[in-house]
Amino acid sequence: MTTSTPVAPVQQSERVQIVDILRGFALFGILFVNMTIFSRPFQSMLLPADPTAPWYDRAGEWLIHFLGESKFYSLFSLLFGLGLTLLMDRIEARGGKFVPLYMRRLLILLGIGLVHAFLIWVGDILILYAVIGFLLILFRKAKPRMLLTWAIVLMLLPFLFNAGATALVELGRSVPEGAAQIDQVFTEVESGYRVDVERAYHVYPTGTFAEITRRRAYDYTSMGIAAFLVMGFNVLAMFLLGVWFGKKQLFQNLDANRPFFRRLLTWGLIIGLAGNALYATLIMPLSRVQPSWTSLLATAGLAVGAPLLMLAYVSAFCLLALSPAWGKRLQVLAPVGQMALTNYLTQSLVCTLIFYGYGLGLFGQMGMAAGIGLTIVIYLLQIPISHWWMKRFKYGPAEWLWRSLTYLKPQPMKRQG
Repeated sequence: MTTSTPVAPVQQSERVQIVDILRGFALFGILFVNMTIFSRPFQSMLLPADPTAPWYDRAGEWLIHFLGESKFYSLFSLLFGLGLTLLMDRIEARGGKFVPLYMRRLLILLGIGLVHAFLIWVGDILILYAVIGFLLILFRKAKPRMLLTWAIVLMLLPFLFNAGATALVELGRSVPEGAAQIDQVFTEVESGYRVDVERAYHVYPTGTFAEITRRRAYDYTSMGIAAFLVMGFNVLAMFLLGVWFGKKQLFQNLDANRPFFRRLLTWGLIIGLAGNALYATLIMPLSRVQPSWTSLLATAGLAVGAPLLMLAYVSAFCLLALSPAWGKRLQVLAPVGQMALTNYLTQSLVCTLIFYGYGLGLFGQMGMAAGIGLTIVIYLLQIPISHWWMKRFKYGPAEWLWRSLTYLKPQPMKRQG
């Protein structure tokens, strides 16, 4: 007769510290990129960079494209996929049923995401994670080779779709009447986005909570849902890559995998830096609304460069963690990562209070360089707050709610002693 251990949230002794450190680092990168959406209209991401902006703001925007865009949500996605394998192994080792619990976990994350997207901030990614997470369940038993194959295919698909669309548009432009009609359509679409930008500049800095909430709902349904198509393939690819990392136990055995991380760091930097430099330089003056061969080349640089640079970040942290001195320094990020959901939601609350009309109303008044400075200040404040909280409690507030609802009973919050 076999007995099963009651299924419960992960205990402190079961945590893989490098994962918490990477999650803590990813939170800085998420805010680094998201600050541009907190401080200006969501739709402005699709339009060319302002050529009249000061050089330091243009340099700041280039830096965000180069070092940040698509790297940090990819890192969070990889860690999300890794979490599936860690959770599945732990639950099944205790004789529990993984799928029902994981599906309940995703439904609760979906609920948190809906509140976040419609009542706090339009740039939510939790809804996408929850929805794509249901697809991830299908791959939980897949072999490592299949996971890697699917991840590569999914990463390539958006670029191939983009290439096909660009080819069709350029073919249409080869006909004189077609060129005029195509240009008119894209001009009208871009004009619509510019109208949305002007309305956002009117509502967000001066509106009431109710007015901003209505605008937020419009922006999410018109832009946020479109992000599912743009980001969904890559998110699932990174989920699968995270499952692959978990099955290979790369984070659990850092020293044994040192040569792997060294190779990944080398090639990730060589190809990743080149690809992202190409993307950041080409995309600045372009409208993302209108397909072109130049925008396709920029997209190629990002499609290849972003995941490789992200993996270079991961490898650098893993190799540094193997050094006693650096390993101790990096531990400062672990509490930030342990309460990543709380810190992510807190970033949204703080930044919307800074930029929206029911707060300081600074929307549209902060340039890119100042936004990077604000990112550093907020993140540096989150580090000691996370340390203070995690010394006293087992979970962040949002993590406690997520776990309590997942396991259908309140979890013990305070640390003993």
